[in-house]
Amino acid sequence: MKLTIMTKIALDTNVLIYNHNMEDVDKRTIAQKLLTMHPSISGQVISEYLNVMKRSFPIAKMDLMDLCTQWIEKCSIQPVDISTLKMAKRLIQRYDFQIFDSIIVASAVEAGCDVLYSEDMQHNLEVEKQLRIINPFR
Repeated sequence: MKLTIMTKIALDTNVLIYNHNMEDVDKRTIAQKLLTMHPSISGQVISEYLNVMKRSFPIAKMDLMDLCTQWIEKCSIQPVDISTLKMAKRLIQRYDFQIFDSIIVASAVEAGCDVLYSEDMQHNLEVEKQLRIINPFR
């Protein structure tokens, strides 16, 4: 019998934004495929997504909220709490992450993810001997 190892994934904000990219079909296709894998996302990612979408696209607030809830139903939401922030601080000290990136990485670690897909962080970096950061667009 062959064993299948399930990989638990997390997504960074940029992957979610590419889900709406009409100019780069390849990136949009990759982002849409990753969303079908029931990823974990942090509360930080949701906030960043809403902020970037509102600034980048001419979309009404209510339509944006509808759009957000459509894709968020496919995800597991990892809350940001005091333990997340404490871990984020340790990650900044150890890996020199930016503040918001450290919160996203800490959330992925706390969610028990094996992979965090991000275009903005160091490709193939292993964090805390648990999480690997992968740029899915390479």
